[in-house]
Amino acid sequence: MDPRKVGNLIKDIRKQNNLTQKDLADKYGVTYQAVSKWENGTNLPDIALIKEICKDYNLDINKFLDGSKSKKKINPIVFIVSSIILVLIIIITVLIIIHNNHEISLKDLTTSCDNFQVSGVIAYDSNKSSIRINKIYYCGEEDKNVYDTITATILENNKEIYAANQGYDSTLKDYLDSLNIKLENYIQKCKLYKDDTLKLIITATKKGVKTVYEIPLHAEDDC
Repeated sequence: MDPRKVGNLIKDIRKQNNLTQKDLADKYGVTYQAVSKWENGTNLPDIALIKEICKDYNLDINKFLDGSKSKKKINPIVFIVSSIILVLIIIITVLIIIHNNHEISLKDLTTSCDNFQVSGVIAYDSNKSSIRINKIYYCGEEDKNVYDTITATILENNKEIYAANQGYDSTLKDYLDSLNIKLENYIQKCKLYKDDTLKLIITATKKGVKTVYEIPLHAEDDC
């Protein structure tokens, strides 16, 4: 064992890991003067510290004592097992991503009602659907009435599946301008949106008198 070679090796390890002599001293519970003596080859760490240094920096202790930085040899069985585990983790991760990454399709929503125009879509993948209506335009005769209440609901086969927030003391135009319909997780699979199965119902009430608008919704084509 050559103290100078070992000292130079300790110095190389310290510099390669961007450590000062004090940093290394603090790490191993000695004074920086002791580290300086190691690096000058005038003294050596005790065997317990040498073992700890070799463990921390993955060095072969026998090579270290000869002043060489040869890494510990990796057990081939450990290497093979680790490689197999890594490959399995990658495969499982890819499968999870593929499973969750459903392709989303969009269909425009339209209406055959002359008094209303609807701007919306049906978004769906293999598992679920959602309905978004961003804008509803009233294009019938001018209606300046201020209604006591206005409600908007969506029916499927005459069964209510969505109810929007109720409007109070509002004109029909102002209520529709503020309406933003989001029906999430609507169904578990894409259905056929045709034959007026979906309807938007607008009910405006003034002094107990109700005005009801029935607006059929169609997808641009079948899902």
